[in-house]
Amino acid sequence: MARHGAHRSPGPLAQLLKFVGIALAVVLVAAGGVAAYTAYDLASSFADGSVDLEGQEAVPPDIGEIEGGVNLFLAGTDACEPEYAAFFGDRCSGADAEGELNDVNMLVHISDAPRRVTVISFPRDLMLPIPACTEPGGYASSAMSKQPLNSAYSYGGLGCVVSTISELTGQEIPFAAKITWGGVIEITDAIGGVEVCIANGIRDPHTGIDWEAGNRTIAGLEALQFLRTRHGVGNGGDLGRISNQQQYMSRLARKLISDEVLSNPATLYSLASTAVKNVTPSKTLTNPVTLMQIALAVKNVPFEEIVFVQYPVLEDPDDPNKVVPDYDAADQLWAALAANQPIVLSGEASQGDGVVVVESENPEATDPATDAGAEATEAAAPGVTLPSSIAGQTAAQETCSNGNVSE
Repeated sequence: MARHGAHRSPGPLAQLLKFVGIALAVVLVAAGGVAAYTAYDLASSFADGSVDLEGQEAVPPDIGEIEGGVNLFLAGTDACEPEYAAFFGDRCSGADAEGELNDVNMLVHISDAPRRVTVISFPRDLMLPIPACTEPGGYASSAMSKQPLNSAYSYGGLGCVVSTISELTGQEIPFAAKITWGGVIEITDAIGGVEVCIANGIRDPHTGIDWEAGNRTIAGLEALQFLRTRHGVGNGGDLGRISNQQQYMSRLARKLISDEVLSNPATLYSLASTAVKNVTPSKTLTNPVTLMQIALAVKNVPFEEIVFVQYPVLEDPDDPNKVVPDYDAADQLWAALAANQPIVLSGEASQGDGVVVVESENPEATDPATDAGAEATEAAAPGVTLPSSIAGQTAAQETCSNGNVSE
């Protein structure tokens, strides 16, 4: 596997956005469980002027979860927002400051009967076909046979990115949203930080990190430093950084579902309000009933059934700093999702030594999923083992950053 090459945009900064997919779903679930009317009010302002709320003054308290499976796409873009531009150096002060790339690309798949959540991350330097797209301003671009994935947004906005991923995967993607660097900083602050585990110290002058081993609660700019670090973990490559970020996503999911958030209306409202203000949705996501239905679909999913994987890739024969799809391995992933059987990961948690797996001291411990979710897992069909070329971890696993400073 090749390390990803450098683009005009410092992709490491935007990679922190990967956790947003599961966070958005959990935020909506929590808001609905604690105060349905509050969630409705927040969701109704999700997109100005796109939904007529006349006659919808009350959301039915027994609203049900969405029927069937759900595909939700999340893009993280490197927009240089004025209030945060100073943190991103040359990216936001040079000639390319006005551009915007989709440096983070995630497909959140929610299966049906039983519910499972699989979050697939696509490398930004993945070389693939991009279909003909039209920008919001009306400019049309021709189809291209081979371009980096993170250029799709510049050809036609969020819709072009979704079309590109849909053609690659063969998956229908009816829902999508995007978030910027600043939005993620705001969300990490709203939740009050996430405790991460550092197995070895991290020292990275590129991001300003010089942290000792141990547990550390990070939020805001510290979360940005942690999630963008590449040189400070594993072998210094992007694949190690991705697995380090999956540690953060896993721990974030556990915190969002915990009583620490669900039982604190003030924290919950702040988090939900911040997410709504900082996420730009597709029109299909602006209906508050739809938002609630998608959220309800994931509320009982056990941690071991929340799986984070990286889309399988091979070295690009034309450029060792780029990657191309591993279609054979990907076909096995899509087949597993179609069969809706538990996913068994046979590969490493990290392809770039970014994390180490911590063995549980209490193997008999169970996660705090509801009885209904646990029973659904026990009754599920036998698992499907993915090829070892697909790295990933579940939200039930505990991993720690494999920093570059040994004790």
